[in-house]
Amino acid sequence: MMTNYIYQVGGSLSKYAPTYVTRKADIELYQALKKREFCYILNCRQMGKSSLLVRTYHQLQQEGFKCATIDMTNIGSENITPLQWYKGIVTDLWRSFKLIGKFQLKKWWQELGDISLPQKLSQFICDILLVEYPTENICIFIDEIDSILSLDFAVDDFFALIRYCYNQRTINPEYNRITFAIFGVATPSDLIQDQKRTPFNIGKAIELHGFTLEEVSPLATGLKVKQGNAETVLKEILAWTGGQPFLTQKLCDLVVKISHDTATEILTIPRGNESFWVESIVRTKILHNWKYQDEPEHLRTIQNRIEYYQDRAGRLLGIYQEILEGKEVKVDDSREKSN
Repeated sequence: MMTNYIYQVGGSLSKYAPTYVTRKADIELYQALKKREFCYILNCRQMGKSSLLVRTYHQLQQEGFKCATIDMTNIGSENITPLQWYKGIVTDLWRSFKLIGKFQLKKWWQELGDISLPQKLSQFICDILLVEYPTENICIFIDEIDSILSLDFAVDDFFALIRYCYNQRTINPEYNRITFAIFGVATPSDLIQDQKRTPFNIGKAIELHGFTLEEVSPLATGLKVKQGNAETVLKEILAWTGGQPFLTQKLCDLVVKISHDTATEILTIPRGNESFWVESIVRTKILHNWKYQDEPEHLRTIQNRIEYYQDRAGRLLGIYQEILEGKEVKVDDSREKSN
């Protein structure tokens, strides 16, 4: 029955979500991490980064990897000290790797004495993780890395530690078993001040693009139709969303809800009129009075970001204008285009 096929608008999709769309990035990230390459996925919001993280996390676990996720927003970024920040990372790893009860974190931390905070994190990786899991491959997923932009202190040493773990592979083979994947809305230049210490020139950048028609074809499963053609409807949806994951899921969801006012559970679309029918839904349910229909919030988030960054508002609006005029906008590492 189609009632089990639910389009999810916003939030991370579970590993079993039938509406998850597998992209080229899924394959690239999975294969790179299996080879224990350092990876980073830095992209704009609502592009499916967290869902990609969840899916890859579970894939690697099935392959025998020991995995952990650090959500930087959970650690905090406002009114937090370097001590609290680094200790928060270690605590998250301690919990994620199920080390509670195996050793006393508080006692271990105190016994390290006055060594630097990055060194304490380094010691945790070397003396705890690699020892507790002597044969398994270890992957640490770091999500919402852009939250560090709100910190009152620089964390270049944190990225230097990631680079250190990579460089140690030639000295200590045990470090070949540990790798990192970094996710967030940022550019490498946003995250660190000292470019000579960046891990991004040794890692693998995973590009995350919108859905292509070929990739998104499984979503037609939920678009059961009567007279009309599900694949054509999906093509029209993609023409409006450009493959943007959030908007694609939302428009699929709207199509289903609007078409299921009857009890038939079958979309009634006159064949040949799919384009007009999808356009009418976009204009009435998304564009018209958009501020009041923007649930879950998406367009208002874009508006708020433009208004918040007053110094960049003109450049941002200029980019939007070029897009509206159908001009090609070349992607670069500027903050305006990455956000």
